[in-house]
Amino acid sequence: MPPLPFLLKPQGKDYLWGGTRLNDDFAKEIDLSPLAETWECSTHPDGPSTVASGPYAGRLLPEVLKKHPEYLGTHPETESGELPILIKLIDACQDLSVQVHPDDTYAAEHENGSLGKTEMWYVLDAHKGARLIYGFYHDMDRETLKKSLLDGTVEKYLRKTAVRKDDVFFVEPGTVHGIGASCLIAEIQESSNITYRLYDYNRTDKNGQPRQLHIEQALAVTDLKGRAEPRQPMRVLRYRPGYASEFLCRCKYFQVERLLINTERCREMVGFQTEANSFQVLLCIGGCGVIADDEKRGEPLNFFRGDCIFVPASCVPLKIHGRAQFLKVSC
Repeated sequence: MPPLPFLLKPQGKDYLWGGTRLNDDFAKEIDLSPLAETWECSTHPDGPSTVASGPYAGRLLPEVLKKHPEYLGTHPETESGELPILIKLIDACQDLSVQVHPDDTYAAEHENGSLGKTEMWYVLDAHKGARLIYGFYHDMDRETLKKSLLDGTVEKYLRKTAVRKDDVFFVEPGTVHGIGASCLIAEIQESSNITYRLYDYNRTDKNGQPRQLHIEQALAVTDLKGRAEPRQPMRVLRYRPGYASEFLCRCKYFQVERLLINTERCREMVGFQTEANSFQVLLCIGGCGVIADDEKRGEPLNFFRGDCIFVPASCVPLKIHGRAQFLKVSC
């Protein structure tokens, strides 16, 4: 019998650079201050999501997927039976550390078989003047980079670029980067929690201790080539009755599409169904509505801004009604 979609409840993270917007704007109701990240769709042991609706409500997502590996689909990225992606919301009240992530090969060898970390950012909001770090202004060498990290002058080499609402950035492993203050971001990434900090603005943690840096590991994986100012990808909205869509990103590990649903003046709801090859995750980034299944096997699923919905592979045919924006993520 085809499966039904279900809501997810995230895990929260209280990193020192976080703020209050994930509770204020998305009603997460997570008792952390600051609330820096919510791991919306995750089976990673550092922060697994919990199923929040349907027959498995209250169970951890990795437990459900272990019981039903067919929910993941037949795509090569799901052959291991593990969810290959992790989806987050990030509230950067302060600058994040300057950091870098390894690729799969390095992580497998040096991080106990972990995945590397390829990621994509979709900017939900950013204050005027917000910036992020994306690589270097010009080619570097390891000696110069290491010296600048030790003497605190590295910022002069880092390319800083303006950030605006609705921007998209693709961050490959090896790219030195850092999200700037006042950015509210949805992040889609490989299921990995490996971050090498190069520089942290001499900040201390809640115990007054400097946060750990990982300079040697970072130097081993950093791409030292200079980067041009990142350009926004060409995006084309395709309109259909009741909704519009556009591709934001496609890579080996995931693809991301933005959906704009508006059925308020339509007689028909928007039809939706997953294929056998992949699950899909719908992250509601605006508006609200309802998802119902054609076979009327389950109760209609109401969703609101900030909700994350897991749609198993080969799901029952669905209908979406409302006025909302989604990020749709699949393999």
